[in-house]
Amino acid sequence: MNPSPGRAQTATPVPDAGPDAAVVVSGLRKGFRGHGGHLQQVLRGVDLAARPGEVTTLLGTNGAGKSTTLACAQGLLHPDAGEVRLLGASPWRAGAALRARVGVMLQDGGLPPGQKPLSYLRHVAGLYAAPRNVDELAERLGITEFAGTGIRRLSGGQRQRVALAVALVGDPEVLFLDEPSAGLDPVSRQVVFDLIGELREQGRAVVLTTHLLQDAERLSDIVYIIDHGRTVAHGSVAELVGADGPGDLHVSFSPGEDPGLPDGITAQRTGADSWMIPGLAGPEVLAALTAHWAAHGVVPHGLRLRRRSLEEAFLALAETDDDLTTPEQTQEVAS
Repeated sequence: MNPSPGRAQTATPVPDAGPDAAVVVSGLRKGFRGHGGHLQQVLRGVDLAARPGEVTTLLGTNGAGKSTTLACAQGLLHPDAGEVRLLGASPWRAGAALRARVGVMLQDGGLPPGQKPLSYLRHVAGLYAAPRNVDELAERLGITEFAGTGIRRLSGGQRQRVALAVALVGDPEVLFLDEPSAGLDPVSRQVVFDLIGELREQGRAVVLTTHLLQDAERLSDIVYIIDHGRTVAHGSVAELVGADGPGDLHVSFSPGEDPGLPDGITAQRTGADSWMIPGLAGPEVLAALTAHWAAHGVVPHGLRLRRRSLEEAFLALAETDDDLTTPEQTQEVAS
């Protein structure tokens, strides 16, 4: 749990998610042998917890370890150290009964290129005891528009929609989504957002990764920032963006009326008669400012408190921003 309201916790053990946690990862470590037998340590201590009825998002730069974390949580990879509990069981030792309760959307799709989308979706649905209605799901995701086209001939965005449908068709209790909105047009992204919102309302646990910070800010209940294979921060979006205070205070004065700022307040001059006070500490700072202005008989021309975005919080908490993207720069990337 976070120590106080409005402040994100950093470099901490997995939070107490309660006995009903759908996914718990603690002290996860994983390395891979490269050329010459050299061990590359990808995960160095990842901690996270995902609860039913919440969207839990993993953020990190390319190579931070997000996809490897999901693969271990799903049981696709066995970690070198640490613990994973998926619906209260070990994902590597559990059988088909557990796997039937989990939906997985891989970043590369994992789709058979020689199949056609709708027939393949029907085949997957037949593996479950109580699947979702295939026709309704295909219509919702726009798959019927290209149902007769081979998967190998689909665009990246079309394959994304098929991969999401495959993850959803079993009506899972836990859903792992690796870059679910990558390569999608704005209309398709909105459909995906709506589906994720419905899953949350139905009490499902959704764990996803994304490089699109605006998507994360819009969808997430809890965000975990992973940097160089470690969990470096976690919290709600509000807690993460407010980790340094309520926001940045921007102050401007009419030309020639700038009285400066009182001693002891850290600020950056943004113009001849304007200032920016980063991470406003609290009401006592505002009190000191207004007292200073009153003593000089000056009223600010402009006064604006601007809360930082999740992207700004991410950049402050992670060490690099090599592949941070905006919706206009969306591309499928490996992590």
